[in-house]
Formats: sequence, C-alpha cells, structure tokens
Amino acid sequence: MIEIEWTLEAAEDLAYWKKYDIKKYECIKLLIKNIQEAPFTGIGKPEPLKHMLSGLWSRRINHEHRLIYSVNTKQIIIYNCRFHYKN
Repeated sequence: MIEIEWTLEAAEDLAYWKKYDIKKYECIKLLIKNIQEAPFTGIGKPEPLKHMLSGLWSRRINHEHRLIYSVNTKQIIIYNCRFHYKN
C-alpha cells in the first residue's frame, strides 16, 4: 500500500475534525483509503486541479470542504482537508 504523508496543515485539519466532527473525520479516513486503492477514481468526485494548483487532486468531503492531495509512485501527500482550495 502507498505511504501517506501529511503536511502540518493537513494534520491540523484532521485533528480539528477528530475533535469537532467525527463524521467528517471518518469520511476523510474513508476517502484516503479509497485514494490508496484508486488515486484518480472513486468516491468524493476526484478531480485534477488547474492553474497554480496543477498536479494536485481534490475530493469532496462535503459541499464546503475538500481533501487536497498529490500522488506519486511512492506516496500520497495530503495537503489539507478543511475548507476549499488554498494556495
């Protein structure tokens, strides 16, 4: 299975959800499991980001929040999992 790496911001986002909204926390864990199995298809409407965020992918946590990540042959990097896209 591909290794998961969390940026500091993403780790803080995940800790926030674990403390304040366990349903979103569980949703994020499910999205990440799905990303490990199929990085560019599956649940959460995966879509490649454009322009300054080219190379990153997004999956919907809900209508307001997105999981932003990138994938290479060795790892999945989670950039954030709270709010919409950030530069």
